[in-house]
Amino acid sequence: MAMDRNKQRKFGEDCWIKGVVVIVHDFGKSGPAKLASLQIYSATELDPKTGNEKLSKKAKLEEWRSKKKSDGSKISSYKVKLKVEKWFGIPGAFLITNQHKHKFFLRSAFFQISNHSQIIHFDCNSWVYPINLNASHYLFFSNTSYIPSQTPSPLMELRKLELIKVRGDGRREIMEEWENIYEYDYYNHVGNSQEHSRLIIGGSSSLPYPRRLRTLHPSNEDVAADERMSYNKVKELASNTVEAALQFLIPILKTLNCQPHIDHFKSFVELHCFFWAQKPSNLAKADKWTKLQIQKFLPQNLFQHILSQKHPFIYPLPQFLRENEHAWMDDDEFARQMLAGTNPVRITCLHNFPPESKTKVVSTIKAPDIEHNLDGLTLQQAIEDRRIFMLDHHDYLMPFLNRINSGDVFAYASRTLLFLRSDSTLKPLAIELSLPYSEAEGEEISWVYLPAAEGLEAALWQLAKAHVAANDSVYHQLVSHWLHTHAVVEPFIIATRRQLSVMHPIYRLLNPHFKDTLHINSLFRSFLLRPDGIFEKILFSGKYSMELSSELYKEWRFDEHGLPADLLKRNMAVRDPDPGNPTGVRLIFPDYPYAEDGLEIWTAIKTWVKSFCSIFYRDDDSVHSDEELQAWWSEIRNVGHGDKSHESGWYEMTTLSDLVEALTTLIWTATGLHAAVNSGQYAYASYPLNRPTLCHKFIPSEGTVEYAKLLSDPDKYYLEMLPGKFETALGVALTKVLSHHAKDELYLGRRSPYNWTDNARARYSFSEFSKELKNIEKRIEERNRDPNRKNRNGPAKIPYKLLFPDTSNFNPKGGIAGKGIPNSISI
Repeated sequence: MAMDRNKQRKFGEDCWIKGVVVIVHDFGKSGPAKLASLQIYSATELDPKTGNEKLSKKAKLEEWRSKKKSDGSKISSYKVKLKVEKWFGIPGAFLITNQHKHKFFLRSAFFQISNHSQIIHFDCNSWVYPINLNASHYLFFSNTSYIPSQTPSPLMELRKLELIKVRGDGRREIMEEWENIYEYDYYNHVGNSQEHSRLIIGGSSSLPYPRRLRTLHPSNEDVAADERMSYNKVKELASNTVEAALQFLIPILKTLNCQPHIDHFKSFVELHCFFWAQKPSNLAKADKWTKLQIQKFLPQNLFQHILSQKHPFIYPLPQFLRENEHAWMDDDEFARQMLAGTNPVRITCLHNFPPESKTKVVSTIKAPDIEHNLDGLTLQQAIEDRRIFMLDHHDYLMPFLNRINSGDVFAYASRTLLFLRSDSTLKPLAIELSLPYSEAEGEEISWVYLPAAEGLEAALWQLAKAHVAANDSVYHQLVSHWLHTHAVVEPFIIATRRQLSVMHPIYRLLNPHFKDTLHINSLFRSFLLRPDGIFEKILFSGKYSMELSSELYKEWRFDEHGLPADLLKRNMAVRDPDPGNPTGVRLIFPDYPYAEDGLEIWTAIKTWVKSFCSIFYRDDDSVHSDEELQAWWSEIRNVGHGDKSHESGWYEMTTLSDLVEALTTLIWTATGLHAAVNSGQYAYASYPLNRPTLCHKFIPSEGTVEYAKLLSDPDKYYLEMLPGKFETALGVALTKVLSHHAKDELYLGRRSPYNWTDNARARYSFSEFSKELKNIEKRIEERNRDPNRKNRNGPAKIPYKLLFPDTSNFNPKGGIAGKGIPNSISI
């Protein structure tokens, strides 16, 4: 709110405003020096002559001090001094003009009215391009947050114009990198040839999908400059990718004479050697062919940077191999990973037996198949006691299988039933694998496999588990990881940029959780999701991957995406009427590491969000009357997720409770959920015996030639069913890259800079949030040490740390940490 008139005049008696502007120079380029100028808008006074905003005269930046960093970048602080007329008031915004030939990155600024202690902070983090390119000035608002109705009148029109500028007009086919324009688009994956053309995903009831950001040019995935990762992070990501390729992919390609055809590992020893026999290497010592392959995919400056790195590198073995290389065969570990592995979000508690599909096809698993294995309980008792669970990959896969199985990849739909022991561990009871029998009539043919420890039955059981793991791996990559975090969050980011002013408190709350996500998503589309991209090469869903993801989007509801609601939906928790339980739910058994740790993280986030929102919204009416907030929510529902706008599952956004629940769900998705399904990929999913992404064989039927091969050499048959060498190498390299945390990663509970808001109550609430996350760290460590919590480590001996906040770590070194919750979906 505007300060009272007398106080404003007191500030205005001295006619100088002094400030410091912090700029990061573009690499190898000179700074702006005096070729950059600045003007300040008053937040409290209008121009008495025109009735418009009061704007100071221009003042040039004067270099004060510089610091060169080890990475070659240079940070310079510039002084600026502006003479203003009396009663100018409090600075609320400033314009900066770049007349230099190079762009520069404006990190921050602060200004102080002479003879007064108040400092006005500006957190900018934006590229400023030369005016001869952009033909406009850059506007930045102070770190003071206002809901629209409380905006000081001198800033009201500037607030509106800022939003109009970033929305664009939707008519231009090509945009420039300096134009921070945000428009929506479909997933229109069209390759360069008819062979690689794909359907447009999104915009129809048959192929619904979240919208993505419209990129600068239809032929590439470039995003606006302010959404790009820092140059250091791009270098780190490129180096990490090249290292993974040199370590795993290039050696395999050479053995295949550079043709990525299917060539299987001949023995388990050969497969182990693929990991154990890695040698230190770097690009500088690589041969000419290898350098040429790498150079094709990198800009010249990045290629030269990686080429200059002299220190050899070698990756640590995946944790799964380091601790217990035979754990992949263990039934208990197979089951434990449904609770604490890289995809702990699919398992459900079964309320009715036998399971039944949406088309009313009843499972072929019979009561006698499992009753003997229920530790003395009857099947009815086990169901009533909530001790029968299911990993379900059946209904959504059935319509795709005839198309998927038309090549050299073979997949089933699957149901896996499990029993909860008295010590809270799960044991598998049965696996049902199904194929369409007569697709037109919806008929199926199914096979049921039961656990066995020796003989042919044991070999068949391992083959069945491999097919289930492949189902779960594909669901994990396409749905749990990509769709349910990266893709569903993107429309929220676009709507935030388009409908919420940077002055809006909700913009400031969310902005750290959106850092780098649009850029990362564009890279995903360029390399993973594109026709003939990595996902089509390593997942059994192949060229139907995006269609499959679209099919699962039909089941998605925002109001079921929060952790407590998700657990209730999957029957993994029940409602808890205890008012002392902030989550409102109680797990049906405690040793579910993802859910147990996740509920603590969820509660901490919700407490922080509620505290923050209560500072700016007095009551429900203030939420309902916030026109920016209402436009934001309407655009998310009707445009960003427009294919589901007519469905239930959206909060009305008329109460403070609606706002808190929606924001908690969004922040949880970008932080805790993404960390849980992403950071453990190298530990678990890099080893194809544990998490194959496709199978090259069905399980053979008795009396067939394939059955005879299985009888003759079960190990050979098993290895020939799994991904080949090239598919394995590509998958391992991918999981390594995806599991990598950047060196400058900011984890949940930390923000930069300290003065991200001038609201002392908000800063205090955030410090309490950080303290609670540190307390959660201690409780997670205690649970991991508890020998009675067997699902925290399991046969693989990997402590569950994927939701360990690591907020107390102020100097993360990056790499494959297997812990820490990044503030945003930044990989």
